[in-house]
Amino acid sequence: MNRSSALAIFIVAVAASGAYLLTIDPEAEKRASGPPIIQVKVPVLDGAALEGEAIFNAKCATCHGSDAAGKDEVAPPLVHKIYEPSHHGDMAFLLAVRQGVRAHHWPFGDMPPVEGLTERDVAMIVAYVRTLQRENGIH
Repeated sequence: MNRSSALAIFIVAVAASGAYLLTIDPEAEKRASGPPIIQVKVPVLDGAALEGEAIFNAKCATCHGSDAAGKDEVAPPLVHKIYEPSHHGDMAFLLAVRQGVRAHHWPFGDMPPVEGLTERDVAMIVAYVRTLQRENGIH
């Protein structure tokens, strides 16, 4: 292998390493950690709530934890009086997904918008969260 071939391989390797490092999400490790903030009683789910659970687990649980119990130092529980329907109506969830949310109730920082969810998806997530809330005494 001559010097120019070795140099070309080196440049490609450096460029590939740089591209890889740019794709690493610095918050991913943080989101993966954090014990649940609360214990959530989960009822038998059906219909929209059951569908919402699957969507929640795919798009929201990384930060908000299993059963929307929150994750310490990551994101708040959605099964909490703050998120009861009279304080955060269903539209608040849709707006949070579309626009993100500036931190205001919790010290976890801002919530970014969530890509890839339709209005119907959010409605199913809300059905799931509201079912969990009712089961846990939040009306």
